[in-house]
This record gives sequence, C-alpha cells and structure tokens, in this order.
Amino acid sequence: MTNDMSIADYLAEGGKLSSPDNAPPLYRAELMRMMSSFVDSELAGSAGFAAAINWAPGIAERIAASRIVLEKADHAERVLDLMGDFGTDTALYNRAHSWAARLPRDAVVDTRRMGGDMRLSVFHYPFEDWTDAVVMNVLMGLATVIQLEEMTHASYTPYAEVIRSVLPRETRHMELGLEGLKKLAATDEGRGAAQKAVAYWHPRVAETFGPAVSERFARLSRFGLRHSENEALRTRWRTEAESMLEDCGLKMPVAA
Repeated sequence: MTNDMSIADYLAEGGKLSSPDNAPPLYRAELMRMMSSFVDSELAGSAGFAAAINWAPGIAERIAASRIVLEKADHAERVLDLMGDFGTDTALYNRAHSWAARLPRDAVVDTRRMGGDMRLSVFHYPFEDWTDAVVMNVLMGLATVIQLEEMTHASYTPYAEVIRSVLPRETRHMELGLEGLKKLAATDEGRGAAQKAVAYWHPRVAETFGPAVSERFARLSRFGLRHSENEALRTRWRTEAESMLEDCGLKMPVAA
C-alpha cells in the first residue's frame, strides 16, 4: 500500500489485511459480524447434530454424526481464536447462548440475526428425526460449502486461511449426509419421508444466502470481504441441490 492510498482504497483494489492493527472501524465491525455468524452457526450446528446421534440407524451413521459434531466445534474454535485478536473474550463466548436451543418447527424466524446470537436462521429450527437431520445436513452442507468458498477470498488473510483449512472437512460433512440420504431414499417409505423433509428444509436453507438486493453486500464488496452477490450464490446452490436430489430419486420443491 502506498503512502497516499487510503486503507479503504487499498481494500477496494484487492488489498489484504493480516492483523487487526490497520483495520478501519467499519471494516472491523463487518469482519467481526461475519466471523461471529460463522462461529455461532458452527456451534449451533454441532449442538443440533449432537442431539441426533442417538437417532442414527447404525454404527457408521453414528460415527458420521459424531464426526460432524466434533469438527464443527473445532471449526468454531479456530475462528473464535481470530476474534480474540480483536478483543473478544473467548473464554466467555461459548457460554453466551444456548447453542442447542431451538424454536418451534412452524416458527417464522427473522433471517436477520437475533440479538447477540448470530447463527444463521436455519439453525433455529429443530430436527424431527434421523431423516430430517440427514436432509438438512445435505442441503445446508452444500450451502455451507458454497458460502465458505466465497469466504476463502476474504481480504482478512487469517480468516481466509482458516476457512480454506476447514472447507475440505465441511465438504466431507455434506458428502457423508449425501451417502446417508441415498440409503434412506432407496425404499419407497424412506423416499417419501426424505421428500417431506426436503420440502421443509429447502426454503429455510435458501434464506441463508440473504436478500437478493443487499446494501450490506455492496459494503462488504468494497472491503474485499465478499465478491459474489447473494443471488448468484443462491442460484448455484439451487442448481447443484437439484442435481443432488435427483441422484437420490428426489425432487426439488415446486415452490422453489
């Protein structure tokens, strides 16, 4: 960065930051919000799958669910450590909210973050049974992979590096879910239950990409924290989700 270039201009032209020292206040606030959303979503996701472990129909499925629980908590810790560099009290953070808490299945959840709890809205909904958990894992797992691929290009280098390190494991979580979904959908009864779960989770996962027109995206884009618009990511997710569902003998919900 040259002496006569502001940090805002530097970031707008593709510059990177490697520590909190030079981060402008608004950049710092948006980065912290982004990292908090990741941490809270991983902790809530981990807690949700922990509750589903005992629904697993076999040992292999139990191991897969346990792996997801462990690794999502680990991913949250890695990003929380980065937040500590900005002054977050990491020792108190895990006790800030009940990560296992869920709202009723038919609740209308505001897609904006709720109070200090920054989890994505989809993580406020409870699982109904094993099939329900598997379908959610497939659809949200794919969304997570797409969203994290976007984050690997973030202008805050330490965050981008952590995301690059966890992305292969998040991809594997989605693949484990897909393996389980194919088994469930192999029978008429299982396919019917899975199709019902798809109808429930599909619109709720779609909402995690945010509004099609977003002033916040424009701001994040100027900071180099985001690059692809919400609707572009959502469209990619819908296309890939449709293909994955078809491979399992399932259909995209008509309303989607």
